[in-house]
Amino acid sequence: MPGTVAVDPLAPSAGARLRSGARLVICAAVPWYLCLWWGTSTAPVPAALPAVLILREDVYAAPRLARERLLGVFAGVVLSTLLLDRLPPSSLSFLAVLVCGSVGMYLLGRPGSPNQQVLITALMIYATALPGYPLARLAETLVGIAVVVLLGPLLWPPDPYRSAAEGLDAYRAGVGHLLDGVAGRLARGGPATAPDPLPEGARLWLRPQVCRDAFDRAAHRRRTRTPPDGLDGRLSLAARSAVTLQCFTQELRERARGPATPDPSAPDASAVPDPPAAYAPPAPDPALRDIAPLVRATAVALDAALRGEEFAAELDRARGLDLAHRSAHPTRHDAVLRAGLHLTHEALSDHLAARR
Repeated sequence: MPGTVAVDPLAPSAGARLRSGARLVICAAVPWYLCLWWGTSTAPVPAALPAVLILREDVYAAPRLARERLLGVFAGVVLSTLLLDRLPPSSLSFLAVLVCGSVGMYLLGRPGSPNQQVLITALMIYATALPGYPLARLAETLVGIAVVVLLGPLLWPPDPYRSAAEGLDAYRAGVGHLLDGVAGRLARGGPATAPDPLPEGARLWLRPQVCRDAFDRAAHRRRTRTPPDGLDGRLSLAARSAVTLQCFTQELRERARGPATPDPSAPDASAVPDPPAAYAPPAPDPALRDIAPLVRATAVALDAALRGEEFAAELDRARGLDLAHRSAHPTRHDAVLRAGLHLTHEALSDHLAARR
């Protein structure tokens, strides 16, 4: 099968990791030395923390993360200052800071993602009972956030279009490797299972949506730049195929988990002393063995479509094999199993019509 190699679609390249590390070092060092020059403290660690906690591969998400962090730090400073002004340091005051900080963490957070800076800042200020420390921590955090938001996107800014294209290629390779393994196992009469080619194979199906989001962000922010020809449509096809092929492979796994079927040639289970002896490993299923060419043809058509090449002939062949399989096994109820492949053909057909 062309272009099907085992790769990890989520692993960044060595160059991307180097750029990300250099960006983090610069965005942590600059606010540190700015705060030393300003004289906020002799070890302005809060100024360097935003670079560690905010910077991600998607540097354009930094403003939102910075806003959440600044809000959490401010709330923690106000909370701990007010409580310590009214309660002397004791077990009771610590419990009050802990409870109020936990409440604020969830009130100022997003669903499923509490704002931990509220509690962390409140506890740090409680543990560092020095005059002026709350204001210094707030100032240092503000300097670090400003550097990350203003300087981070200027340091080797990632190209979302390129990231989306690379992610699409990785998804194509991963899906090709997966379907090639499925078809090979079915053709040999092996168990109906879908082996994952990656350590975290389930995450393969999430990659197209990640690429789609990167493309949409690029299209929104870079209005003067033209995206690569056809990339938008191929990303949409990848997102649709991820759903349909996940349905297909999941059905294979469910069949592989099924109980062993009784051997028709064995005597009645009630007539033998050991009922398990009446069961034998299931024989190769001819219908599943005959579906292997259909899986291969679908994989070839999808691979060509995701590459941006012509695939009309491959799609016609896959549809012909689908009809032939239905005719050869009219009494089999494999609608759920074939639905994933059939819906993949429909997605390919819609993609072909959009190209014309």
